[in-house]
Amino acid sequence: MATIPLTLDEEIRQIGYISRSTPKDKQVLMDEIRRMKKEKNAVILAHYYVDGDIQDLADYIGDSLGLSQQAAATDADMIVFCGVHFMGETAKILSPDKKVVIPDMNAGCSLADSAPADEFAAFKAKYPDHIVISYINCSAEIKALSDIICTSSNAVKIVESLPKDQKIIFAPDANLGRFVAKKTGRDLVLWDGACIVHIDISLEKLTALRQKYPEAKFIAHPECQEHILSQADFVGSTTALLKYVMEQPDEVFIVGTEAGILHKMKQSVPNKKIIPAPASENNTCACSECPYMKMNTLEKLYNTLYYEKPEIFVPEDVRVKAEASVLRMLEMSKGL
Repeated sequence: MATIPLTLDEEIRQIGYISRSTPKDKQVLMDEIRRMKKEKNAVILAHYYVDGDIQDLADYIGDSLGLSQQAAATDADMIVFCGVHFMGETAKILSPDKKVVIPDMNAGCSLADSAPADEFAAFKAKYPDHIVISYINCSAEIKALSDIICTSSNAVKIVESLPKDQKIIFAPDANLGRFVAKKTGRDLVLWDGACIVHIDISLEKLTALRQKYPEAKFIAHPECQEHILSQADFVGSTTALLKYVMEQPDEVFIVGTEAGILHKMKQSVPNKKIIPAPASENNTCACSECPYMKMNTLEKLYNTLYYEKPEIFVPEDVRVKAEASVLRMLEMSKGL
Protein backbone atom coordinates (compact mmCIF):
# COMPACT_ATOMS: atom_id res chain seq x y z
CA MET A 1 0.00 0.00 0.00
CA ALA A 2 1.30 3.40 -0.93
CA THR A 3 2.23 5.70 1.94
CA ILE A 4 0.14 8.84 2.11
CA PRO A 5 2.44 11.84 2.64
CA LEU A 6 1.93 13.71 5.89
CA THR A 7 0.56 17.20 5.68
CA LEU A 8 2.66 19.96 7.20
CA ASP A 9 0.30 20.12 10.19
CA GLU A 10 0.56 16.36 10.74
CA GLU A 11 4.34 16.38 10.52
CA ILE A 12 4.64 19.28 12.92
CA ARG A 13 2.24 17.57 15.35
CA GLN A 14 4.34 14.41 15.27
CA ILE A 15 7.83 15.86 15.70
CA GLY A 16 7.10 19.26 17.20
CA TYR A 17 8.58 21.32 14.39
CA ILE A 18 9.91 21.00 10.85
CA SER A 19 13.64 20.44 10.60
CA ARG A 20 15.11 23.10 8.39
CA SER A 21 18.37 24.93 8.03
CA THR A 22 18.03 27.24 11.00
CA PRO A 23 20.92 29.59 11.75
CA LYS A 24 23.51 27.84 13.90
CA ASP A 25 24.79 31.01 15.57
CA LYS A 26 22.57 31.88 18.53
CA GLN A 27 22.72 35.64 17.99
CA VAL A 28 21.88 35.28 14.29
CA LEU A 29 18.98 33.02 15.24
CA MET A 30 17.62 35.56 17.69
CA ASP A 31 18.04 38.39 15.18
CA GLU A 32 16.12 36.39 12.57
CA ILE A 33 13.31 35.76 15.04
CA ARG A 34 13.07 39.49 15.73
CA ARG A 35 13.10 40.24 11.99
CA MET A 36 10.30 37.79 11.19
CA LYS A 37 8.26 38.97 14.17
CA LYS A 38 8.32 42.53 12.84
CA GLU A 39 7.79 41.46 9.24
CA LYS A 40 4.73 39.36 10.09
CA ASN A 41 3.28 41.72 12.70
CA ALA A 42 3.50 38.99 15.32
CA VAL A 43 3.65 39.25 19.09
CA ILE A 44 5.73 36.78 21.11
CA LEU A 45 4.40 35.76 24.49
CA ALA A 46 6.58 33.80 26.93
CA HIS A 47 5.53 32.16 30.14
CA TYR A 48 7.84 32.55 33.13
CA TYR A 49 8.67 28.84 32.92
CA VAL A 50 10.20 28.71 29.42
CA ASP A 51 13.90 29.05 28.61
CA GLY A 52 15.50 32.38 29.55
CA ASP A 53 16.62 33.12 25.98
CA ILE A 54 13.00 32.97 24.82
CA GLN A 55 11.89 35.18 27.70
CA ASP A 56 14.49 37.73 26.62
CA LEU A 57 13.03 37.73 23.09
CA ALA A 58 9.41 38.03 24.15
CA ASP A 59 7.25 41.12 23.90
CA TYR A 60 5.45 40.07 27.06
CA ILE A 61 6.44 37.72 29.89
CA GLY A 62 3.98 36.54 32.50
CA ASP A 63 1.43 33.95 33.54
CA SER A 64 -1.03 32.39 31.13
CA LEU A 65 -4.05 34.66 31.64
CA GLY A 66 -2.05 37.88 31.78
CA LEU A 67 -0.31 36.96 28.55
CA SER A 68 -3.57 36.17 26.77
CA GLN A 69 -5.03 39.49 27.90
CA GLN A 70 -1.94 41.30 26.63
CA ALA A 71 -2.25 39.57 23.27
CA ALA A 72 -5.92 40.44 22.94
CA ALA A 73 -5.09 44.09 23.52
CA THR A 74 -2.46 44.29 20.76
CA ASP A 75 -2.98 44.94 17.06
CA ALA A 76 -0.79 41.95 16.13
CA ASP A 77 -1.98 39.65 13.37
CA MET A 78 -0.31 36.60 14.87
CA ILE A 79 0.22 35.46 18.47
CA VAL A 80 3.22 33.20 19.10
CA PHE A 81 2.64 31.67 22.53
CA CYS A 82 5.74 30.12 24.06
CA GLY A 83 4.26 27.98 26.77
CA VAL A 84 2.05 24.91 26.67
CA HIS A 85 -0.99 23.91 24.63
CA PHE A 86 -3.78 25.12 26.93
CA MET A 87 -2.17 28.57 27.02
CA GLY A 88 -2.39 28.81 23.25
CA GLU A 89 -6.03 27.78 23.52
CA THR A 90 -6.71 30.53 26.07
CA ALA A 91 -5.20 33.09 23.72
CA LYS A 92 -7.39 31.79 20.87
CA ILE A 93 -10.48 31.88 23.11
CA LEU A 94 -9.91 35.57 23.83
CA SER A 95 -8.59 36.46 20.34
CA PRO A 96 -10.59 34.38 17.86
CA ASP A 97 -9.73 36.61 14.91
CA LYS A 98 -5.96 36.33 15.42
CA LYS A 99 -3.77 33.48 14.25
CA VAL A 100 -2.34 31.69 17.30
CA VAL A 101 0.69 29.41 16.96
CA ILE A 102 2.89 27.61 19.46
CA PRO A 103 6.45 26.31 18.98
CA ASP A 104 5.57 22.68 19.76
CA MET A 105 2.11 21.11 19.55
CA ASN A 106 3.34 18.30 21.79
CA ALA A 107 3.96 20.71 24.67
CA GLY A 108 1.04 19.62 26.79
CA CYS A 109 0.38 19.97 30.52
CA SER A 110 0.12 17.18 33.08
CA LEU A 111 -2.50 19.15 35.01
CA ALA A 112 -4.67 19.93 31.99
CA ASP A 113 -4.30 16.33 30.78
CA SER A 114 -5.46 15.02 34.17
CA ALA A 115 -9.02 16.15 33.38
CA PRO A 116 -10.35 14.45 30.20
CA ALA A 117 -13.49 16.29 29.11
CA ASP A 118 -15.74 13.22 28.90
CA GLU A 119 -14.76 11.99 32.36
CA PHE A 120 -15.16 15.45 33.83
CA ALA A 121 -18.61 15.87 32.25
CA ALA A 122 -19.70 12.60 33.90
CA PHE A 123 -18.22 13.78 37.22
CA LYS A 124 -20.03 17.11 36.94
CA ALA A 125 -23.34 15.34 36.26
CA LYS A 126 -23.17 13.74 39.70
CA TYR A 127 -23.44 17.19 41.31
CA PRO A 128 -26.25 18.99 39.47
CA ASP A 129 -26.67 21.60 42.21
CA HIS A 130 -22.99 22.62 42.12
CA ILE A 131 -21.36 25.29 40.00
CA VAL A 132 -17.96 24.58 38.48
CA ILE A 133 -14.95 26.79 39.16
CA SER A 134 -11.98 25.69 37.09
CA TYR A 135 -8.39 26.80 37.38
CA ILE A 136 -7.24 28.38 34.14
CA ASN A 137 -4.67 25.60 33.70
CA CYS A 138 -7.15 23.38 31.91
CA SER A 139 -8.22 22.57 28.37
CA ALA A 140 -10.69 24.60 26.33
CA GLU A 141 -13.21 21.76 26.73
CA ILE A 142 -13.00 21.96 30.54
CA LYS A 143 -13.34 25.74 30.39
CA ALA A 144 -16.48 25.20 28.30
CA LEU A 145 -17.88 22.87 30.98
CA SER A 146 -17.17 25.43 33.71
CA ASP A 147 -19.20 28.31 35.09
CA ILE A 148 -16.26 30.43 36.25
CA ILE A 149 -12.53 30.30 35.56
CA CYS A 150 -10.04 31.33 38.23
CA THR A 151 -6.31 31.84 38.53
CA SER A 152 -4.01 30.95 41.40
CA SER A 153 -4.00 34.62 42.38
CA ASN A 154 -7.77 35.17 42.50
CA ALA A 155 -9.15 31.68 43.32
CA VAL A 156 -9.66 32.46 47.01
CA LYS A 157 -11.47 35.74 46.30
CA ILE A 158 -13.63 34.18 43.58
CA VAL A 159 -14.82 31.47 45.98
CA GLU A 160 -15.33 33.97 48.81
CA SER A 161 -17.46 36.18 46.56
CA LEU A 162 -20.07 33.45 46.09
CA PRO A 163 -22.90 32.86 48.58
CA LYS A 164 -21.85 30.57 51.43
CA ASP A 165 -24.61 28.11 50.61
CA GLN A 166 -23.48 27.81 46.98
CA LYS A 167 -22.12 24.33 46.37
CA ILE A 168 -18.92 24.26 44.31
CA ILE A 169 -16.91 21.83 42.23
CA PHE A 170 -13.28 22.94 41.98
CA ALA A 171 -11.13 21.59 39.15
CA PRO A 172 -8.69 20.39 37.99
CA ASP A 173 -5.94 20.98 40.58
CA ALA A 174 -6.75 19.28 43.87
CA ASN A 175 -3.81 20.88 45.70
CA LEU A 176 -4.91 24.39 44.74
CA GLY A 177 -8.46 23.36 45.66
CA ARG A 178 -7.39 22.21 49.12
CA PHE A 179 -5.47 25.46 49.60
CA VAL A 180 -8.57 27.47 48.63
CA ALA A 181 -10.84 25.37 50.85
CA LYS A 182 -8.53 25.91 53.83
CA LYS A 183 -8.33 29.67 53.20
CA THR A 184 -12.08 30.12 52.72
CA GLY A 185 -13.47 27.48 55.07
CA ARG A 186 -15.62 26.22 52.21
CA ASP A 187 -16.38 22.56 51.52
CA LEU A 188 -15.33 22.12 47.89
CA VAL A 189 -15.83 19.03 45.75
CA LEU A 190 -12.40 18.49 44.20
CA TRP A 191 -11.40 16.91 40.92
CA ASP A 192 -8.26 14.88 41.61
CA GLY A 193 -5.73 16.51 39.26
CA ALA A 194 -2.19 17.70 39.86
CA CYS A 195 0.87 19.29 38.26
CA ILE A 196 3.82 16.88 38.08
CA VAL A 197 6.27 19.72 38.69
CA HIS A 198 4.75 21.06 41.88
CA ILE A 199 4.04 17.69 43.49
CA ASP A 200 7.65 16.60 42.87
CA ILE A 201 9.21 18.94 45.43
CA SER A 202 10.95 16.87 48.09
CA LEU A 203 10.22 17.71 51.72
CA GLU A 204 13.31 15.82 52.90
CA LYS A 205 15.62 17.69 50.53
CA LEU A 206 13.86 20.97 51.25
CA THR A 207 14.41 20.50 54.98
CA ALA A 208 18.12 19.89 54.39
CA LEU A 209 18.33 22.95 52.15
CA ARG A 210 16.69 25.15 54.77
CA GLN A 211 19.18 23.93 57.34
CA LYS A 212 21.96 24.95 54.96
CA TYR A 213 20.37 28.38 54.45
CA PRO A 214 18.57 29.14 57.75
CA GLU A 215 18.15 32.78 56.77
CA ALA A 216 16.25 31.91 53.58
CA LYS A 217 12.56 32.60 53.09
CA PHE A 218 10.77 29.66 51.49
CA ILE A 219 8.05 30.71 49.05
CA ALA A 220 5.77 28.32 47.20
CA HIS A 221 3.07 28.06 44.55
CA PRO A 222 -0.34 26.77 45.78
CA GLU A 223 -0.16 23.86 43.33
CA CYS A 224 2.34 22.30 45.75
CA GLN A 225 1.21 19.61 48.18
CA GLU A 226 -0.08 20.55 51.64
CA HIS A 227 2.99 19.28 53.49
CA ILE A 228 5.15 21.59 51.35
CA LEU A 229 2.85 24.60 51.69
CA SER A 230 2.83 24.17 55.47
CA GLN A 231 6.55 24.96 55.42
CA ALA A 232 6.23 28.12 53.34
CA ASP A 233 6.76 31.67 54.56
CA PHE A 234 4.65 32.87 51.65
CA VAL A 235 2.27 31.13 49.20
CA GLY A 236 1.25 32.78 45.95
CA SER A 237 0.90 32.68 42.18
CA THR A 238 3.95 32.82 39.95
CA THR A 239 3.55 36.57 39.55
CA ALA A 240 3.01 36.99 43.29
CA LEU A 241 6.18 35.01 44.06
CA LEU A 242 8.17 37.29 41.74
CA LYS A 243 6.69 40.39 43.37
CA TYR A 244 7.43 39.04 46.86
CA VAL A 245 11.11 38.46 46.06
CA MET A 246 11.38 41.96 44.60
CA GLU A 247 9.66 43.73 47.49
CA GLN A 248 10.89 41.87 50.58
CA PRO A 249 14.12 43.03 52.24
CA ASP A 250 15.37 39.45 52.70
CA GLU A 251 18.45 38.44 50.73
CA VAL A 252 17.97 34.67 50.27
CA PHE A 253 14.92 32.86 48.89
CA ILE A 254 14.11 29.21 48.21
CA VAL A 255 11.49 29.10 45.46
CA GLY A 256 8.94 26.29 45.30
CA THR A 257 7.73 26.36 41.73
CA GLU A 258 9.02 25.63 38.23
CA ALA A 259 12.64 26.74 37.98
CA GLY A 260 12.09 28.89 34.88
CA ILE A 261 10.87 31.75 37.09
CA LEU A 262 14.39 32.07 38.50
CA HIS A 263 15.54 33.71 35.25
CA LYS A 264 13.23 36.68 35.76
CA MET A 265 13.84 36.78 39.51
CA LYS A 266 17.61 36.94 39.07
CA GLN A 267 17.21 39.70 36.48
CA SER A 268 14.92 41.64 38.82
CA VAL A 269 17.00 41.23 42.00
CA PRO A 270 20.58 40.42 40.91
CA ASN A 271 21.86 41.21 44.40
CA LYS A 272 19.77 38.47 46.02
CA LYS A 273 20.40 34.72 46.21
CA ILE A 274 17.60 32.75 44.56
CA ILE A 275 17.59 28.97 45.09
CA PRO A 276 15.21 26.50 43.41
CA ALA A 277 13.35 24.12 45.72
CA PRO A 278 14.72 20.59 45.26
CA ALA A 279 12.87 17.91 43.30
CA SER A 280 12.39 14.35 44.52
CA GLU A 281 13.98 12.96 41.38
CA ASN A 282 17.69 13.30 40.76
CA ASN A 283 18.03 15.58 37.73
CA THR A 284 20.74 17.79 36.33
CA CYS A 285 19.47 21.02 37.89
CA ALA A 286 18.39 19.55 41.27
CA CYS A 287 15.21 21.55 40.82
CA SER A 288 11.64 21.26 39.57
CA GLU A 289 11.49 21.62 35.78
CA CYS A 290 8.49 21.16 33.49
CA PRO A 291 9.47 18.92 30.57
CA TYR A 292 6.68 20.43 28.47
CA MET A 293 7.77 24.02 29.00
CA LYS A 294 11.32 23.03 28.10
CA MET A 295 10.07 21.78 24.71
CA ASN A 296 10.03 25.45 23.68
CA THR A 297 13.38 26.20 22.04
CA LEU A 298 14.81 29.02 19.94
CA GLU A 299 14.94 26.70 16.91
CA LYS A 300 11.27 25.79 17.27
CA LEU A 301 10.34 29.43 17.77
CA TYR A 302 12.20 30.29 14.55
CA ASN A 303 10.37 27.55 12.63
CA THR A 304 7.02 28.55 14.08
CA LEU A 305 7.47 32.09 12.82
CA TYR A 306 8.79 30.89 9.46
CA TYR A 307 5.96 28.39 8.77
CA GLU A 308 3.28 30.06 10.93
CA LYS A 309 2.57 26.60 12.31
CA PRO A 310 1.54 24.61 14.31
CA GLU A 311 -1.64 26.63 14.67
CA ILE A 312 -4.13 26.46 17.52
CA PHE A 313 -7.77 25.94 16.64
CA VAL A 314 -10.71 25.85 19.06
CA PRO A 315 -14.16 24.78 17.74
CA GLU A 316 -16.44 27.80 17.87
CA ASP A 317 -19.11 26.16 20.04
CA VAL A 318 -16.43 25.24 22.59
CA ARG A 319 -14.74 28.63 22.29
CA VAL A 320 -17.93 30.58 22.99
CA LYS A 321 -18.73 28.58 26.13
CA ALA A 322 -15.13 28.74 27.32
CA GLU A 323 -14.99 32.48 26.70
CA ALA A 324 -18.12 32.97 28.81
CA SER A 325 -16.50 31.31 31.84
CA VAL A 326 -13.32 33.37 31.43
CA LEU A 327 -15.25 36.62 30.97
CA ARG A 328 -17.33 35.86 34.06
CA MET A 329 -14.12 35.63 36.06
CA LEU A 330 -12.88 38.93 34.65
CA GLU A 331 -16.19 40.60 35.45
CA MET A 332 -16.24 39.22 38.99
CA SER A 333 -12.62 40.24 39.52
CA LYS A 334 -13.45 43.92 38.98
CA GLY A 335 -15.12 44.10 42.34
CA LEU A 336 -12.66 41.93 44.24
